[in-house]
Amino acid sequence: MGLTELRPNKVVATVQNSRLDMPADFLIPFITIGLAELGDKTQLSILLISSRTKKHLQLLLGVLIAFLIVDGLAVLIGSWVTGMVPVSFLKVSSAIVFIAFGLLKLRDDGVEGRSRLYSGSPFLSGFIMIAVTEWGDKTQIASGLLATRYSALMVLTGMMTALALLSIMAIWLGKSISRKIGKRTMARIAGVVFILIGILFLLS
Repeated sequence: MGLTELRPNKVVATVQNSRLDMPADFLIPFITIGLAELGDKTQLSILLISSRTKKHLQLLLGVLIAFLIVDGLAVLIGSWVTGMVPVSFLKVSSAIVFIAFGLLKLRDDGVEGRSRLYSGSPFLSGFIMIAVTEWGDKTQIASGLLATRYSALMVLTGMMTALALLSIMAIWLGKSISRKIGKRTMARIAGVVFILIGILFLLS
């Protein structure tokens, strides 16, 4: 049997193996990132912001685009992204963002149109919060590490699917909670929670 007869069989076997690996390449990142983000500060923040606006689609788009940029870069170049900036700087910058959001929420008068937090754009609020606070977060690190073991495209797909589902759930919960709790009360609760998360960043 010649080499020309063996090569087609090897190619077919390689293609079959890659097809068998595709479900795992998607499911493992999907489950890993989903569990890592479930109940995380990021989802809590999305929930609190969504309780203060009716433009939920704009908020969702801002959040998902930020996730795609931050965690997508980690998938493309592995954990190297997190090594570009000192961890201490990432923690301090994240803390500043959350504490600033918290202080603005505490000053909020409970009227969405005059909210200082949004500046007229839930999209920007969601984007800035995720873009700044996700650098060096466990989700970004996990995404980079998973990309070194599995198909980068499938890792990105699984990761974004998990983050999209969790973000939609958080926005829906925020919308439901806002109907039961007064806007001013919700603003105060959100402000305190944001400040506490910021303090935890500094202490961690």
